[in-house]
Amino acid sequence: MNRMKKLLAAVSIAAVFAAGGQQSEMIFAAPQGNEAKSGNSEPASLDADTVEYDMKTGIVTAEGNVLMKRGISRVAGARANYNTNTQEGMVEGNVIAVREDMRITCDKITTDGPDHMLAIGNVHGTQQDKSFSGETVEYFPNQNEYVRIPTGGVVSSKDGTFTADFMEGWLGEEHYVGIGNAHLVSPPKDLEAAGDRVDYFGKTEGKAILTGNAWAIQDNNMVRGNRLTIYLAQDGTTKVK
Repeated sequence: MNRMKKLLAAVSIAAVFAAGGQQSEMIFAAPQGNEAKSGNSEPASLDADTVEYDMKTGIVTAEGNVLMKRGISRVAGARANYNTNTQEGMVEGNVIAVREDMRITCDKITTDGPDHMLAIGNVHGTQQDKSFSGETVEYFPNQNEYVRIPTGGVVSSKDGTFTADFMEGWLGEEHYVGIGNAHLVSPPKDLEAAGDRVDYFGKTEGKAILTGNAWAIQDNNMVRGNRLTIYLAQDGTTKVK
């Protein structure tokens, strides 16, 4: 198999093209200067059936069986483009993104570097026993695994399911916030609760704070109030204040 390899020193990028219809790969060298100092020093690569590179704009376009890699992150899909100057990239078409134990599937995903991903269309993410879904999800892996679901969604764990019109959460802390029609259901604790806003602290404090038209039901007992605090014990019991 014949291969052609050119070192493009001006843009710090190496391109390797496999002849005879084989898969093409482009390897982007690690950023230099300020980008390297900021921690974004991991090299990136893009594999696909066909790859085109515009040396003027620094834009790479890929079609067919696309796989983008950067450090511990992997994104696969049908089509992609990547800007070697800005580190902005896009993958669309049955997208699967993986970073350590986090897995996200969606219609399209964009990134402006290793610290931020935006997933669009039928988004579903899983991490160990936790999952989240929505039409649009932003993920910031280096901010305590911060997830933002601006158009409403669902967050689930072994303790139950949490839904709201707007959601955000820190997966590492199991701290979730829901605003607008916030609804919490926990079968293990035989608990259902809702309010205009719900702050759920599952990992350390073990409580949920409900504000605005708040109510909670457990064992057919209901409480209502403008603000309710539900303390969630590990043995499944709850206490409401």
